[in-house]
Amino acid sequence: MDKKTIYLAGGCFWGVEGYYRRLGKGVINTVVGYANGKTENPTYHDVVRGDTGFAESLKLEYDADQLSLREVLAHFFRIVDPSTADRQGNDIGNQYRPGIYYTDEDDFDEICDYIDARRKDYPRGIVIEVYPLTNFYDAETYHQDYLDKNPAGYCHVNLKLADLALTEEELAVPKLKESRAQGGKVDAALFEELAGDFAGIGEYERPSDEDLRRSLTDLQYRVTQDGATERPFDNEFNDHRDKGIYVDITSGAPLFSSADKFDSGCGWPSFSKPISKGMIDYYQDHSLFRERTEVRSNAGDAHLGHVFDDGPEELGGLRYCINSAALRFIALEDMEAEGYGDLISLVE
Repeated sequence: MDKKTIYLAGGCFWGVEGYYRRLGKGVINTVVGYANGKTENPTYHDVVRGDTGFAESLKLEYDADQLSLREVLAHFFRIVDPSTADRQGNDIGNQYRPGIYYTDEDDFDEICDYIDARRKDYPRGIVIEVYPLTNFYDAETYHQDYLDKNPAGYCHVNLKLADLALTEEELAVPKLKESRAQGGKVDAALFEELAGDFAGIGEYERPSDEDLRRSLTDLQYRVTQDGATERPFDNEFNDHRDKGIYVDITSGAPLFSSADKFDSGCGWPSFSKPISKGMIDYYQDHSLFRERTEVRSNAGDAHLGHVFDDGPEELGGLRYCINSAALRFIALEDMEAEGYGDLISLVE
């Protein structure tokens, strides 16, 4: 047995618990309670006021040998509205926001990858918050196993859905493109048809590891050097709208223009193309459950993020999904002074 725990906020916790209990296979134990709030020992009446920061949540203990995290997430998406914040079904308020709270850091990348893979299914965007669990308090006894004890009780979830097998679409199983499934480095020409070929870009070099450790924050180092992923939405440039360029935080090499930035709803900065050919290297990434193409800066060999083919067709169809921690922003009015004056025409 591989016992794991995840905390799921999906509106009224009676229905969420009822659904996972009905699954049976792989479910070890369920407890409903209040997660990631600001006070201690909250009661139900405290939480329903909506000012404690707690989300009604299910503590799900499961056997990963029988029920994978990806399957747990697919079932979760089946019973929530991922595009609506502070409401699920008829229940309205911050305590009913959708969220996934993890205790195992190794789960974070898989959670984010699954959410990103499902993004195309939700044109309004996905607003599920993903955070480490900071606290959890068991709800009162009468809330536990509520629908087992009250079969006719209120439930915003169709429990019968638990009887249906998950589809490939729900699991977000990839259909690999043969030309990109060979492993190793990928030909940049597959992605940079619309990128310019700007001759005014200078020479940039990767600093030493000692210099990087001194100049970067812990998160910036882990993202660029270890391939870590920052949290969606809770990052510096996701909602950034200023005019300018985004450069490799390690080498200073220009990577993207604000003119090519768009709101994809994925929670990370998204761009339709790099600022010029030759600035980015592409590699096959087999680290999770779907085939992905990693993007790294050519000059600094820094991990930036990934590129996907689900971007807006009118912008070329690509989405460069980039960690804010891998970027430094140079505002338009500062570009000349910082040595990027030749690139101003790519921003204006």
